[in-house]
Amino acid sequence: MENTPITNDEISLKEVVQKVKEWYLYVLSKWKIIVFSGILGAGLGLTYSLLKKPTYTATLSFAVEDDKAGSSGGLGSLASSFGIDLGGGGGSIFTGSNLTELFKSRTMVEQTLLSPVKVNGKEISLAEMYIQNNNWRINWDDNPKFKDVQFLPGVKRKSFTRVQDSILGVIYLNLSKGALSVLQKDKKIAIISMDVSSNSELFSLYFCEALARQVGKFYVDTKSKKARMNMEILERQTDSIRSELNSAITGVAIANDNTFMLNPALNVRRAPSARRQVDVQANTAILTELVKQTELAKVTLRKETPLIQVIDRPILPLTKERFGITKGILIGGTFFAFLALFVLIIKRFFKQLII
Repeated sequence: MENTPITNDEISLKEVVQKVKEWYLYVLSKWKIIVFSGILGAGLGLTYSLLKKPTYTATLSFAVEDDKAGSSGGLGSLASSFGIDLGGGGGSIFTGSNLTELFKSRTMVEQTLLSPVKVNGKEISLAEMYIQNNNWRINWDDNPKFKDVQFLPGVKRKSFTRVQDSILGVIYLNLSKGALSVLQKDKKIAIISMDVSSNSELFSLYFCEALARQVGKFYVDTKSKKARMNMEILERQTDSIRSELNSAITGVAIANDNTFMLNPALNVRRAPSARRQVDVQANTAILTELVKQTELAKVTLRKETPLIQVIDRPILPLTKERFGITKGILIGGTFFAFLALFVLIIKRFFKQLII
């Protein structure tokens, strides 16, 4: 029989140590490249930290209390408005996360961007303020498509062109990606906190307050819409019946004047006066009931109108966050040094495979 050699695929500890030593010596031989890369990264990190504008964050916190959902009492009404079921109250489209998502909706953000603010004694929209802060118009001056684009405060959204729509869409995306944060920090606490971050202290402040007002108005109007419509209908009916009653009273007086000193035998001449008196009695009864229902509708409207209570408002100076110089140097230097090391290792690895 032939002796077949047995191949041993096991690697001894000595070989492992030898491999580690080879790699160590290889990396050590490339220390100039690694150090140079680290210095280059540190320089880039320093440059970035100097050029990076600081970020200003405006924070506003509020609570919403809805008397309509208050069958379970004070805390129950406050909790139920955020979708926390404590055993009472009905449902709503603005419960739980729906209310926080309302703040980040495109409609609310765009309507807020069209709100007027005063900057350097001039009234402009928040959208225009955002464009100026980011120096967009510098690049637009050479483009006739964007050169004459303006976002004047108070202009109807429906009158915007396709270009204006696209610009507002870009601003909305930039804000929604991280600049705007709305959350309920604790499920047990019915308080919502909103943060707005930007490179402009005034824009963060103005946008945060304007968005809270815009959403608050929309929320209150929507929640009390049915009760308000009912009250307005009752008020119109009350005014109409009151006018009819006044007309009927005047008609009775005119009919009585026409039958003054009338022959008692001519009763047919008294019919118009009798009909007018019936109208007066009927309209009086209807008006009395309408006035009662109108007052009840006003009470219902007050109950169904939620109270938005602002707890903390943003106050200047705002919280300022800056990319520190030390942080930039350390991150840049470490990243580029490891990047150079990784490239060198990959390069040697493929070189050994080819050999």
